[in-house]
Amino acid sequence: MGRLYIREIVLRQPPAEGSFLRDIPVIRSMMEGRSIPLTAPVTCLVGENGIGKSTMIEGIAVAAGFNPEGGSRNFAFSTSDSHSELHSLLTLARAAYPDDGFFLRAESFYNAISYIDLVRAAGSYGGESLHNMSHGESFLALVQNRFGSNGLYILDEPEAALSPTRLLTLLMEIRRLVEQNSQFIIATHSPILMAYPGAQILELSESGVRSVDYRDTEHYLVTRRFLQDPEGMLRQLWAE
Repeated sequence: MGRLYIREIVLRQPPAEGSFLRDIPVIRSMMEGRSIPLTAPVTCLVGENGIGKSTMIEGIAVAAGFNPEGGSRNFAFSTSDSHSELHSLLTLARAAYPDDGFFLRAESFYNAISYIDLVRAAGSYGGESLHNMSHGESFLALVQNRFGSNGLYILDEPEAALSPTRLLTLLMEIRRLVEQNSQFIIATHSPILMAYPGAQILELSESGVRSVDYRDTEHYLVTRRFLQDPEGMLRQLWAE
C-alpha cells in the first residue's frame, strides 16, 4: 500500500557563495554528492530546532510546484516573499506524478485558509469557512475533506495545531490516504507522528542526514524518560 511519487531528492547545483544555505548541514552534505532517497510512503524529517528541517521541506514543496506559503498547486497568493532559493537548486527524482497534492505549513496556515475564503472554495473543505473553527479543527477539516487519493502531501510541523488525541486522528487519516496510494513528507517534532508504522525517519543533524529507528530518536528517548519520571527529570533540570 502507498506509492512513491518522489523517490529521491538531489542537489542539482550548489548554493551561491555567501548564501545561508551553505551553513545548513544537510545542504553541505548534499553538496558533497549525497542525495536523499525516499523509501516509504511516509517520511518524517526530524532534528533539533534550527537544523534546517523547514528550509528543506519548503524547498521540496516549492520544487514540487506548491505555493511557498502553503496550499495546492492552484494557490496563487503571497503575503511575504521569504522563501529561499533552495527549490531552484533541487531535482526531485519522480517515480510517478500525483493526481492531487497540498503543502501545509503551520506558520502560514492562517494565510492559506484566508485565501480559501477569498476564492470561495470552502465547499471543497467541508462547506464552512475554516476561520470559523479552532486551529486544530480547521487543520483536520482540511485533511479530511480536501486530501484525497493518489496525492503528494507535504506537512511542516502539523503537531503545532493538534492535541495528542487529534494527532492520533491525523495518524488514522494518513493511514487512510496511504492506503489510497498517497505519499507524505512531514517535518515534525512529534514522537506520535514518527510512530507511524513503516515510516522512514530521516534525522537532520550537524553531520548531515541519516536514517534512524524510531526508538533511537531523541524525541522518543527524551519523551519516554520524562513520562517515566517527570519529577525526577525536573529535579535534575532545576539542579543544573
